[in-house]
Amino acid sequence: MTAYIALLRGINVGGRNVVAMPELRGAVEALGFADVRSLLQSGNLLFEDSRRAATSLEQLLEAAAEEQLRVKTNFFIRTAKEWQTVIARNPFPDEAATDPGHLVIIFSKDAPGTRRVKELQAASAGPEIIRADGRQLYVVYTEGIGRSRLTNKLIEDRLGTPCTGRNWNTVLKLGALVS
Repeated sequence: MTAYIALLRGINVGGRNVVAMPELRGAVEALGFADVRSLLQSGNLLFEDSRRAATSLEQLLEAAAEEQLRVKTNFFIRTAKEWQTVIARNPFPDEAATDPGHLVIIFSKDAPGTRRVKELQAASAGPEIIRADGRQLYVVYTEGIGRSRLTNKLIEDRLGTPCTGRNWNTVLKLGALVS
């Protein structure tokens, strides 16, 4: 069995796309996945499967969420091994240690090219620090996320791929749950 982490984009935020975690877990279990668990209310799932590839899992889960839960959202799937690599390759260890709430990992569907990452860095008018690594961006929001103009929409527009973010604390909690 392969352990997976699935991140849902934009659920239970500001009272929209409300999904109860027991319902979400039930929908995923109904698809035949094992050891389905959730973390927090913001759409973080862990499960095991031995039959499908990650890309087909994303499509399957997106269709199931729309059909069973009436929520259209993106799923971002990573294996437990990929997740541990995300943690190990963090280019901001000092920020992770001193201010983990302002370090956000942006997970994307596709790996953006160098040109797109440079366009995003140029479009970021604030003090944020951005580093790309495959299908992840590591972003330090030095003055906080709420005040930043580096929004998920801007990131998606510049990278040309759907994205979702999790702060370093959540990334570590999910990593501990699948290790």
